[in-house]
Amino acid sequence: MLHLLWPIALSISLGCLAGVGGYTFYYGQGLSYLSNDPAACVNCHIMREQYDGWLKGPHHAVATCNDCHTPHNFIGKYMAKAENGFWHSKGFTFQDFHEPIMIKPRNSALLQKNCVACHERITAEINTHPGDKMKMLDCVHCHREVGHGPVR
Repeated sequence: MLHLLWPIALSISLGCLAGVGGYTFYYGQGLSYLSNDPAACVNCHIMREQYDGWLKGPHHAVATCNDCHTPHNFIGKYMAKAENGFWHSKGFTFQDFHEPIMIKPRNSALLQKNCVACHERITAEINTHPGDKMKMLDCVHCHREVGHGPVR
């Protein structure tokens, strides 16, 4: 009799996990994060300031969040979205994120790489060393207001 209870218990547990996970994905508007729509970044209230700044910033007409904050290849883009999504979900669920929200070093290097790639005609002669804090000429250091508008 005991050998019949394990499959039933496992099935119930997996069903509950799938149900809770599915509902969380639906409630959190999970599909929106697979798009290029910048409004998806506002699903979490903490990103409102960044979104509003982007709306007022000079890149609003030419770049979305993904253009600056994810790799430009399909696999890299969705791997970055998955990794960042995990850490964002963890942070917001357990309320252990840094306030104000700050970009992580890995994402900062990616942002730098994307700045240089989009503005290659201007930056071709500049050696920026993305990822090397000692040598990196950080575009955002001088051009802080470009992506998210005026800094408070």
